Amino acid sequence: MSVMPTRADGLSSLPGDPAWAVVDVETSGLRPYQHRVLSVAVLTLDASGQLTQEFSTLLDPGCDPGPVHIHGLTKQRLRGAPTFDQVAGQIGALLTGRILVAHNAQFDYEFLANEFARARSWLPVSRRLCTVALNRRIQPPTDDLKLASLASFYGVRQRQAHDALDDARVLADVLRGSLAAAGELGLELPLVACPPKQGIGYRPRVPKTSCAFRNPGPLASGAPLVQGMKVAFTGDTHTAREELVARAVAAGLNVVGSVSRHTSVLITNDRAGDTAKARTAQSAGVSVISEAVFLALLADIRPGTTHPASDTPAPAPRSSRLPATPAAAGALAGRRILVLGGPHDQAAATRSRVVDLGGAAAVNFSASVTDVIVLPGGEHDRRMPRVTERGLPVHAEDWLDTLDPATTPEPDGAPVRSPDSVRVLPRGGVIDLPTQQEGPQGWCVSAAWAHQADKEVDLVAFIVDEDEQVSCDEDFVFYGAPESPGNAVRLVTEGPNEQAVVVELSALPTATRKVVVVAALDGAGTFADVGAIEIMVLPASGDRAVAQATLDAATTERSLVLAEIYRRGPLWRIRAIGQGHDHDLATTARSFGVDITE
Repeated sequence: MSVMPTRADGLSSLPGDPAWAVVDVETSGLRPYQHRVLSVAVLTLDASGQLTQEFSTLLDPGCDPGPVHIHGLTKQRLRGAPTFDQVAGQIGALLTGRILVAHNAQFDYEFLANEFARARSWLPVSRRLCTVALNRRIQPPTDDLKLASLASFYGVRQRQAHDALDDARVLADVLRGSLAAAGELGLELPLVACPPKQGIGYRPRVPKTSCAFRNPGPLASGAPLVQGMKVAFTGDTHTAREELVARAVAAGLNVVGSVSRHTSVLITNDRAGDTAKARTAQSAGVSVISEAVFLALLADIRPGTTHPASDTPAPAPRSSRLPATPAAAGALAGRRILVLGGPHDQAAATRSRVVDLGGAAAVNFSASVTDVIVLPGGEHDRRMPRVTERGLPVHAEDWLDTLDPATTPEPDGAPVRSPDSVRVLPRGGVIDLPTQQEGPQGWCVSAAWAHQADKEVDLVAFIVDEDEQVSCDEDFVFYGAPESPGNAVRLVTEGPNEQAVVVELSALPTATRKVVVVAALDGAGTFADVGAIEIMVLPASGDRAVAQATLDAATTERSLVLAEIYRRGPLWRIRAIGQGHDHDLATTARSFGVDITE
């Protein structure tokens, strides 16, 4: 099998004949800031894909090894192994000057980065490549993108899963096959610069305890405080602010960092109201009281209503599938259509028609594309030579007018996936998320956009209550604070044009009613410059995707609400939104109650 094909257009080749370092780690848990690496394997490959060095070792983590039933690394097996700081120099020498390659590369990268930091050193990696993200671009006809599935597809024998050395050897062969497939399709590699960028000026706060009570509404004049009320502070206080917050939280109040129409009361000693929060409170009709009045009211706070425990999802068989929208049907059921050319509004309308006819609207060229629609100018698209090489059917826009919505046309030799393999959601489409009998109920919303887009898109998430407001600023997950307290929601960067939000439903606070996933532009431009964004909904375990949607903003939007995962009785649902807004990320965050200062 050929490795890293060099093509005249340079889409699959990289300057300088890059060398690779294929890495696999076994760990005591899932959180790099808390858990440790138990074993590590590094295989170095030259630019032609030939193995040049192989290294592996067990490690003594100095802690409980965690899920032994998965990795088989007991305390007895690890006893006498070196500590990471004893091999850090050797591992660093193998990684220096190479592109780090791993399956779910952000996981391995962050664990190694933290181990190097504990060893008072640094991880000498400037770029990484995730084989999951690469194969999301390729879209091979596999049920999922787990290492075992890709190994089977690329003809690689896997001998001992969850053994770092064997997994690294398997991954090296999967990399070779993936690079060859990417070369045939002319795909750019989803390389991620390391370390990822840090922050956008929204400093993470020390998280407070989530409030256990529902918001009873505004504080009326002369009325008592009720547990669950959202209270905010502004200006100087006689009592230390930290003490006021601690007393409010201990009393069962929900201390928020910003003021909105959902805020119950604002506490301030500034009678002139010359602060941003005070001005907002005045315009929103929020009650304003002094510090002394607040302390007096704390002495007689009334009991609140707790968030109903019945909203917690009930266990169900793993195979439970409860679609809330009918399965896709129509003339294009089972087809994946790529639209090339045309102005953004015309391309968006065409993609919408594809979905209406039961097809999936692709935003990038991949092995799963079955048809191509060429709008004006699309004949000059750089992907057209690949389309011709693969013999895919090419249609003009009026082809859609010839289709009978009640029938499915022959695919003209193009590969067609089963119509029920992945549910295609239109804008506003909803499905119930299958639940599991045991273990974490994790779901991933993965977003991808055009590889040739030169705009920087940021994926973020808001964990909100019944008022669609965050309980604390830490419920805003973004690249400066990539995980929420308790690791219930985290952000994963898979490539320059691929990001994902992972949600562990069982770890969400009781007050959570929704997790809202939003894409926002960093810098100038609008989503008309980016084009459509495709989302895939799949279990965090890496199983097959259950739904997908292609969402277009119009012409002026700078932020786009992609999806929301929300409670519905004992179940969780996901809805494809596709609602754009002209304002930026900071304004979007404030609308969900995040305290952001300019």
